[in-house]
Amino acid sequence: MTYTFPKDFLWGGATAANQFEGAYNLDGKGLSVQDVTPKGGVPFEPGALNPLITDQPTPDNLKLEGIDFYHRYKEDIALFAEMGFKVFRMSIAWTRIFPNGDDAEPNEAGLAFYDKVFDELAKYGIEPLVTLSHYETPLNLAREYNGWTNRKLIGFYENYVRTVFTRYKDKVKYWLTFNEVNSVLHAPFMSGGIATPMEELSKQDLYQAVHHELVASASATKIGHEINPDFKIGCMVLAMPAYGMTANPLDQLAVHEFENQNYLFSDIHARGKYPNYIKRYFKENGIEIQFAPGDEEILKNTVDFISFSYYMSVATAHNPQDYKVGKGNILGGVENPYLEKSEWGWAIDPIGLRLILNDFYDRYQLPLFIVENGLGAKDVLVDGPDGPTVEDDYRIDYLQKHLIQVGEALQDGVELWGYTTWGPIDLVSASTAELSKRYGFIYVDRNDDGSGSLARYKKKSFVWYKSVIESNGEALYK
Repeated sequence: MTYTFPKDFLWGGATAANQFEGAYNLDGKGLSVQDVTPKGGVPFEPGALNPLITDQPTPDNLKLEGIDFYHRYKEDIALFAEMGFKVFRMSIAWTRIFPNGDDAEPNEAGLAFYDKVFDELAKYGIEPLVTLSHYETPLNLAREYNGWTNRKLIGFYENYVRTVFTRYKDKVKYWLTFNEVNSVLHAPFMSGGIATPMEELSKQDLYQAVHHELVASASATKIGHEINPDFKIGCMVLAMPAYGMTANPLDQLAVHEFENQNYLFSDIHARGKYPNYIKRYFKENGIEIQFAPGDEEILKNTVDFISFSYYMSVATAHNPQDYKVGKGNILGGVENPYLEKSEWGWAIDPIGLRLILNDFYDRYQLPLFIVENGLGAKDVLVDGPDGPTVEDDYRIDYLQKHLIQVGEALQDGVELWGYTTWGPIDLVSASTAELSKRYGFIYVDRNDDGSGSLARYKKKSFVWYKSVIESNGEALYK
């Protein structure tokens, strides 16, 4: 059965500044937590060097140069336009605007750079979808304030978002406050700039940091709507539906508890208050969230839509030690024997995407936006009739199966604004800091050792995705 997506559906791709811009030390940019984590998003492994003891990024950190979008944005945006993008998700690097995070005045060179990017997108009729904080906490805020454990970060963040909302109020309509905000529970340094090593971080301090982020997010929503009532401001969570390993009610209870950890963040963003289930968790774990005067009212500034990343589902059990741990998953879970896996061990589950779309929409009755979905793989560049290319049929197969399930969810009645694949152009992996883990429709000639010309080449999937957009989804069924 052929299905045509809604006529105003926003097709596109998604990126993050720290994974592809490069130019980490140009035009007044300060250091972010990413600039001192050359091996990926979780720096405090046993025996690992604490990156906060040095201000000197190591030369093997691929994120420092990324794929040099900073100098090649016109070329890359032209390629996105050739595919037919309606929307492009990107982030603003906080440290380009406020190099230390707590600066009194913004950096004009950083603001001017994003003016140029937004103008280039507008030239092709591509809507920007902008993440305000995408794992890019200023390093100074991690070192001097211990990241989001400190309430002062709310004020610094408000100053930052007010600056960019005001500057780009006529150029950007769609905004996301934090990337995968729920990941702070599992990767507190990468996600929340929290310098305390995970094994030393108390649940009290962690959930207090969560509270500060949630208040900041709600405050940003309020500020944005005051600056431009036409803004559409959403939250962004890492979505990972869970299945019980057996029909044992204890396994099903484990699913319920696992999913509540993630629903906590979207519940508060969408409903404006803490749910009862987390109050019980706080009580049983001796956690007392400190509310400042006005916090309760600020949280009532709810989002206009829910956005999320989806790469995989997980399986869960009340006795997870009896099962093999799932790979490539910062949220935990055990391996599902019914699913195939990517080269990095990530479970491939297209139906899970339909399930999470229905779950979110049934729960909130708010518009949804899939802002990350894709397959990381080791692509091989080969000679093609029109020059170098990649025969990435495996990526086409992955995306086609997922998008068909998106079509099913739309027919289920889910309201979905758009879909942006992760990494439409190859970029540096957040979790592993590799470039060999490629997601893009566009191959970038750069390797894990830093070598390469940075030349761009269209993969087979480039032509495929272009046909999907041109046909508004009909090509998925051919």
